[in-house]
Amino acid sequence: MMRSLAITAALIVPALMLRFGGLNPNPVISLLIYGAAVVSASFLLAWAAEAAQIDVSGGLAIAVLALIAVLPEYAVDLYYAYTAGHDPGYAQYAAANMTGSNRLLMGIGWPVVVLVSLYVTRKVSANPAAKRSENTKTLLLEPGNRVELGFLLIAGIVAFIIPATGRIHLVLGVALLAWFGLYLYKLTRGDVEEPELIGTAAAIGALPTRARRSTVIALFVGAAAVILLCAEPFAESLIGAGTELGIDKFLLVQWLAPLASEAPEFIIAIIFAARGKGTAAIATLISSKVNQWTLLMGSLPIAYLAGGGGPELVLDGRQIEEVLLTATQTMMGIALILALRFHRRTAWALLALFVVQFPITSTEGRLALCGVYGALSLVGLIVNRKHLLPTLRAPFSGAPQEVEPKPELVSAR
Repeated sequence: MMRSLAITAALIVPALMLRFGGLNPNPVISLLIYGAAVVSASFLLAWAAEAAQIDVSGGLAIAVLALIAVLPEYAVDLYYAYTAGHDPGYAQYAAANMTGSNRLLMGIGWPVVVLVSLYVTRKVSANPAAKRSENTKTLLLEPGNRVELGFLLIAGIVAFIIPATGRIHLVLGVALLAWFGLYLYKLTRGDVEEPELIGTAAAIGALPTRARRSTVIALFVGAAAVILLCAEPFAESLIGAGTELGIDKFLLVQWLAPLASEAPEFIIAIIFAARGKGTAAIATLISSKVNQWTLLMGSLPIAYLAGGGGPELVLDGRQIEEVLLTATQTMMGIALILALRFHRRTAWALLALFVVQFPITSTEGRLALCGVYGALSLVGLIVNRKHLLPTLRAPFSGAPQEVEPKPELVSAR
């Protein structure tokens, strides 16, 4: 534990020296230093949030943990949205960061975790017949995961209002925040389970009660302070580095910032999948997608208004394409796992379509890719049609109910 904390501290200190020293190095150097600090602080938050599950219960605590866990990503995105309120040139970066983080999570996070989990299951199966069975090709989700899918499905449908109108209105933002609040409420109604911790989080969790709680609070406060201090210079250095290197600034903001802030979550999820906990790992990433598609998106027009803008964040043509691409990808991912079965083919399809998007730069090409996502969404909805209504009802109902018995997954232990 001490070694991990020492490494993160060593990466954070240079950023604090720059910030308090008023130094302005080359944008590329600044990006590396502040980026390393944001990633390190993200790890601190991830460890603290995991360890805190031992002591935390109740709706307010869950809400606080949810907000803190996504702070690195949201701090950068909300800075762009806030600045866009008095500098319209920043509006594109708010949309870029939001769409990039969402597509990274579903395009890389979901499929990689599933593929790693299925590989582990296949590898540990001693019976040759078991290696060829459906259990090594499909990751089965828990019945309770239908609640997350229900919230995500409804939010995903509502999100098409944005590309249709070309703006994110304050009313829509408030509605998405209320939807996220209902989601948190539903989480508090579920059973509290003993968390399974790994690595540094496990070491923190093993501390005596008073030491553990003090350590968790210190990590939360320290990491949050670092992120808030580094959010502005990190966001500005992304734009400056794009100019310095001759790289599209929109693309840097869209992919590099979310990748830095989500790296700890991805790594932890992959480790869980590699240890045979694939269902828990993908459930965590599905929950993160709900957070991003409700809390993050809903917060943008509020931050924009607070920064001096109007009641709606207006998007240009490129941003509308990005939101539409993100919305159709979201619908495809949901539609194909409505039966609570994440097939290997689905994982490969999400990953392949994510990679394919990068060489496609024309409007026609992006719209064609949206069409592919839409067609696959339609196929998924038709194939899984009997699971559609139960999923739509899940956010409003009590205990989740399955349409059919769910077979047992071969243990990967």
